[in-house]
Amino acid sequence: LALHLPFVTLLNPLWFSQSLMKVVWKDCSDIQETLGAVSPKIPSGIYIIQPENTDHLKQVFCEMDYMEGGWTVIQRRTDGLTDFKRMWSQYLDGFGHLPGEHWLGLRQIFNIVNQRNTRFQLHVSLVSQDDTTTYASYDNFWLEDETKFFAIHLGRYAGSAGDAFRGYDQEQNQDTAPFSTSDIDNDGCSPFCTFANKAVESCSVNQNNTGWWFNQCGKANLNGSPLDQDLSTQSYIHWDTWTKNGTLVKIKSVTMKIRRVEIPNLK
Repeated sequence: LALHLPFVTLLNPLWFSQSLMKVVWKDCSDIQETLGAVSPKIPSGIYIIQPENTDHLKQVFCEMDYMEGGWTVIQRRTDGLTDFKRMWSQYLDGFGHLPGEHWLGLRQIFNIVNQRNTRFQLHVSLVSQDDTTTYASYDNFWLEDETKFFAIHLGRYAGSAGDAFRGYDQEQNQDTAPFSTSDIDNDGCSPFCTFANKAVESCSVNQNNTGWWFNQCGKANLNGSPLDQDLSTQSYIHWDTWTKNGTLVKIKSVTMKIRRVEIPNLK
């Protein structure tokens, strides 16, 4: 049966990627580059990838419509229905529903961004409660390995949301911070740190038992729950450099996605 290219765009991406092409790709950028040569329209959806130097296949959600496509979604928060109050083991391997809210998993993110001769851009898309959109982008994103608790590394910032990862001073800087959860605490609060004018022993516990790259808590935590916005707690989604008239913008949804950039690897 011959398939014309316009029909290909209507196929389920998961079937399209594995049954039609019989190819295993390294990440969504690899898919976009390969399939872009044979189809003018590549559908967003679930694809199967296998980053180099790994021996297992992994399903990921590829965003192929946004900014020329090729984005591997590593985190999405939309309605608060997926519980992000998780332990280290769950943040390690991932959880949630790929088309909706999910965390891809630290091991999988590490495997993607640490492939040879690659460099990845991180793009954070934010939507406020009143449907205003903004973004923050970093031109070089990678993680250290599991022995270093997947410490985050960020390149140059661009965007309209402000650089919440680095905050306003060095004490708030989360760049190079290791990942923390409520049961694996690497946040630097020893014996405590001050966050929102109160003493905090654990940033994860203080922020709804969610996992993140905390450094004495800092200005960013995108793994909080949108449904906690109206509570007088500090457990909601944080990107505390996004303000309007001096007031923090309440965030309704967020997506974190990564894409290869055509620059020699500088890691």
